[in-house]
Amino acid sequence: MPKKGDLLLIAVIVIGAVLASTGFYIYKNFNKSDHLMAEIIQNNKVIERIDLNEVKESRLITVSGNYQNHIRVEPGRISFETSDCPDKICVQTGWLEKYGDIAICMPNRVIVTIENK
Repeated sequence: MPKKGDLLLIAVIVIGAVLASTGFYIYKNFNKSDHLMAEIIQNNKVIERIDLNEVKESRLITVSGNYQNHIRVEPGRISFETSDCPDKICVQTGWLEKYGDIAICMPNRVIVTIENK
């Protein structure tokens, strides 16, 4: 039989998890705009900011460092197209199209995020 203190601790953890999930949902869904900016960062420095609403044609951006990333930009979206890093998790992330989307190539220290303008 669980003790009264154990039940209280479980209840606090469950309530905390529900509140955190609700807060994240509200932040993600109500803090959005139709005007999206992509930001490419390497080693904590912004390499390029791209207004995804202004992109008319597909283009490829190459980011070099310890490895080489090819980032594809298309109207309204951006993704790591190829990378010669060992794990290629950045490529597997797919297209970033919504506010808050993020993809990271840890070995090359490259971050791609989607923000509001």
